[in-house]
Amino acid sequence: MRRKIKNNISWVGYIDWELEKFHGDDYSIMNGSSQNAYLIEEGKTVLIDTIWTPHRFDFVENLKSEIDLHKIDYIIANHGECDHSGALTALMAEIPDTPIYCTANAVKSIEGQYGKRGWNFHIVKTGDTLDIGSGKSLVFVEMRMLHWPDSMATYMTGDNVLFSNDAFGQHYAVEELFNDKADKCLLWKEAMKYYANILNPFSPLVAKKIQEVVGMNIPIEIIAPSHGAIWRENPLQIVTKYAEWANSYQEDQITIAYETMWEGTAKIAHEIAGEIARQSPDTVVKVFNVSKADKNEIMTEVFKSKAVCVGSPTVGNSILSGMAGWLEFLKQLKFKNKKAGVFGCYGWSGESVKILREKMTEAGFNVVDGEIKSLWNPDAETLAKIPELVKNLLA
Repeated sequence: MRRKIKNNISWVGYIDWELEKFHGDDYSIMNGSSQNAYLIEEGKTVLIDTIWTPHRFDFVENLKSEIDLHKIDYIIANHGECDHSGALTALMAEIPDTPIYCTANAVKSIEGQYGKRGWNFHIVKTGDTLDIGSGKSLVFVEMRMLHWPDSMATYMTGDNVLFSNDAFGQHYAVEELFNDKADKCLLWKEAMKYYANILNPFSPLVAKKIQEVVGMNIPIEIIAPSHGAIWRENPLQIVTKYAEWANSYQEDQITIAYETMWEGTAKIAHEIAGEIARQSPDTVVKVFNVSKADKNEIMTEVFKSKAVCVGSPTVGNSILSGMAGWLEFLKQLKFKNKKAGVFGCYGWSGESVKILREKMTEAGFNVVDGEIKSLWNPDAETLAKIPELVKNLLA
């Protein structure tokens, strides 16, 4: 079913209320999601992106019920990842000669995923335009590494709509489509989670791309991303947020992430949380057991934090495997300008705290002095060291 976006622009995507995981099992979906595709019907008929592979046949059938597929003059593939290009195989089986406009890297990714099928690719780069009639054009802007090398955005003149693909999106199902109709708390929560877990590693590129788009001095009345709500009420508010988030973002918050075997390390974690509240009552404190809490939710809180404290007992001369995997993910996200503290229990060899310090340093954190290292369960003498660690985290 098509849904009107503005004038001759319609949404023809798929709202996925049941979706629970994304990027394999690497990203958790708590509030559904959507794959947004758009249909423009001016002098030329243009389809911007498709939807995810599992829904490809439904997408084509729904599109058929709205228009004669042979009237589609151009297809714009802003990004080759299969949640955007997944219906191309079914669609191109119906209209095999339709031109597909995309970046050179998108040709590589699309053919790499679906094979070389002889599709009619037209390679574009930043500043290239496509006349779609009625005095309107599409302007292409490469968005390399936001978040794939092939990514681009498409701007429609006249209606002043930026089809931004993965930038400015959220994994959030909004049946009402628009940001002014969405639950604001969920919208911003999911927008931040999306940025923290997917786009944060590319923050320097985000900042440069925002400057580039602003420098083009183009009016933007709607930002239409490929996931989640469409920004029509004050659309530049999400651009402003991205500029803020890309600048080593932090709030007055400390997140404690730990894994425990026999609750000794858990006890230290909770004591640290209490000491933060005593020394700095206004500082928000979050505490997570990484083996029980959702890793993407934790990372969103780390993104918001000015400091992180991580703990693990020693096992097998190392740290617990859940913490090891979580730390690898933490390193991938390339957080900047954040402090870290380390703690843990041990029974005989005691390597965990040293390993945690090394891992947090490798992940780009400034690890402070005052680590807490407890032989067996923490006693009063060990817990007495916590105020110094907290003081260093807050400094």
